[in-house]
Amino acid sequence: MFEEFVHAIFWPYFLGGLVGLMSISNPLSKIPLFVSLTHDMSQRDRAAVARRACLYGFAMLVFTLLFGVFILEAFGISYGALRIAGGLTVAALGYRMLFGYGYVGLTAKGGQGNIAVFPLALPAICGPGAIAVVIGISTEIAELKTAALKAVAYGATVTSMLLTCVAIWLTFRSARFISRAMGADAMEAITRIMGFLLVCIGVQFVASGVRTFIAGQ
Repeated sequence: MFEEFVHAIFWPYFLGGLVGLMSISNPLSKIPLFVSLTHDMSQRDRAAVARRACLYGFAMLVFTLLFGVFILEAFGISYGALRIAGGLTVAALGYRMLFGYGYVGLTAKGGQGNIAVFPLALPAICGPGAIAVVIGISTEIAELKTAALKAVAYGATVTSMLLTCVAIWLTFRSARFISRAMGADAMEAITRIMGFLLVCIGVQFVASGVRTFIAGQ
């Protein structure tokens, strides 16, 4: 009974968070940015930057998950409104990727200072799309009935965040090799696939927000 209870909550939130974050972050799309920012660094320094960026990004995502709902309540934003706005944001990003208008631009400009924080952790890892996905999930968790259900859902979502950041870290560590091994065509194909997944996730968030509005009337 307990295993069924855990699986019924853990896997939907884990897989939903993992697919959403992996799609919105698209680790391979960060390779040009990372390579351009660290081109004059030693291998050891590049590894340190990659590690710190992913740790900072993970911390930002967890903070957003835990306190995003409180921020919404402070500004009087309903769960339904957030899900619809977040869904439209995610879908718009996916549309740009799917139809070749490019991802919301990240460039090497502004790379002075601690590049592990900006622009690698924010906004490359924890950008507007990722924040929208995470807060959307947090609003769904907030509506669960019991503290036990919420704890399992939070654990599943944090696990998905951790795996996403690990994937980004592995990509950063292999950025130079991957950039040489993969051509422009392969990168474009991956971007289009991720874009389609983002459109689907955005539509799902909008539908969930509409249901919340209807239920609240």
